[in-house]
Amino acid sequence: MAKPKTIYSCTECGGQSPKWQGQCPHCNAWNTLVESVAETASVNRFSNHPTLAGVNAERGQVLQLSKVKTQDIPRQPTGIGEFDRVLGGGLVSGGVVLIGGDPGIGKSTMLLQALCAISASSSVLYVSGEESPQQIAMRANRLTLDTHDVKLLAEIELEKILATLGHEKPQVAVIDSIQTVYSAALTSAPGSVAQVRECAAHLTRFAKSTGTTIVLVGHVTKEGALAGPRVLEHMVDTVLYFEGDTHSSFRLIRAVKNRFGAVNEIGVFAMTEKGLREVTNPSAMFLSTHSSNVPGSCVMVTQEGTRPLLVEIQALVDEAHMNPKRLSVGLEQNRLAMLLAVLHRHAGIACFDQDVFINAVGGVKIDEPGADLAVLLAIVSSLRNKPLPTKHVVFGEVGLAGEVRPVQRGQERLKEAAKLGFTHAIIPKGNKPKQKIDGMEIIAVERVEQAVEAMRG
Repeated sequence: MAKPKTIYSCTECGGQSPKWQGQCPHCNAWNTLVESVAETASVNRFSNHPTLAGVNAERGQVLQLSKVKTQDIPRQPTGIGEFDRVLGGGLVSGGVVLIGGDPGIGKSTMLLQALCAISASSSVLYVSGEESPQQIAMRANRLTLDTHDVKLLAEIELEKILATLGHEKPQVAVIDSIQTVYSAALTSAPGSVAQVRECAAHLTRFAKSTGTTIVLVGHVTKEGALAGPRVLEHMVDTVLYFEGDTHSSFRLIRAVKNRFGAVNEIGVFAMTEKGLREVTNPSAMFLSTHSSNVPGSCVMVTQEGTRPLLVEIQALVDEAHMNPKRLSVGLEQNRLAMLLAVLHRHAGIACFDQDVFINAVGGVKIDEPGADLAVLLAIVSSLRNKPLPTKHVVFGEVGLAGEVRPVQRGQERLKEAAKLGFTHAIIPKGNKPKQKIDGMEIIAVERVEQAVEAMRG
């Protein structure tokens, strides 16, 4: 069989070239030519065009949306509760999951644990392109996993992988990793844009046509994004990111795309000698255990997907000897500068001659603006060297006009704080519950200056 002809297409203008060049000959853009398989020309280029050729093409079936029957999507539990939470309840038949993370963060470990649990009720296949069978067996023995029903394939050629999947017909298959797989139809090296796109497309089509659930492991760049073309994330059904510091035992799995569940849902794990262990009370992980109240510490309730989490925000304000520094870990850097300007303008508290450092305890990353009020109160506490009152929790968005805006799911945040023993809450007036929460005293504020006054109580 003749080898398919390859061409190089420009990612900017779509122009094609028979060979690779550093500069696109059509739009003059640099380093935009990527390899792809050339399409074979049809006998009549207009034969499938009903308007130009006058031929009646076969029409697709049009359905009325209101008459389409819906049904609940059956789920395949992975045996790991936190993993199932992020997936939206479990794996879906025919679904494609892409999971990425830093090297050594625990991707292969978690998937091996999940496959061993699934193998008790379903057929599974682990395709490894990075590790030898002996290495995987050594990890399974170290984790004391039951691997009797787990099938293993060490292969990186796409055509052999697809042939094996078609013969074994597993219900769940893991490809570790998509960057190591290559297709013989392309001449570029594994991990190139063309190889990753082509291999992922073939595996996705196989999953949809056979009902096999495929989990793709993806590498990440030094910026933390998934390596390869961005179309890879659009192609799959679910995109998960493994987060956490390799020097810390805690790991987070965050869903940034999920066609079968909520996005921004997180699962919390702890890395142990026996593999990843679920953390049943993640709020305790993000709270420091101080023997007494300390200045600069403020507890907030953030919302990650459907889960409210209590996170301690720490601030350190110190006299600047040269140019004042602004450093934020776990929160947006630019937002810190904005909040300091709001604090000066509307509460009369200046930090222009102070170094300001902000940290979210536990390595968690907070993207929502609901942390604004907690950051401001932590800064005021550290600047005045006065701790916040005991068992206080804070959340709320701060606007440039000094107003404190409500955030989503305020009722659930308050209930989570009350469950963990917090007795007072400083919250936006718009989030004040209509019914009293047992054991919780609510202090509702509309302005930043009101919140600063409330923390003195």
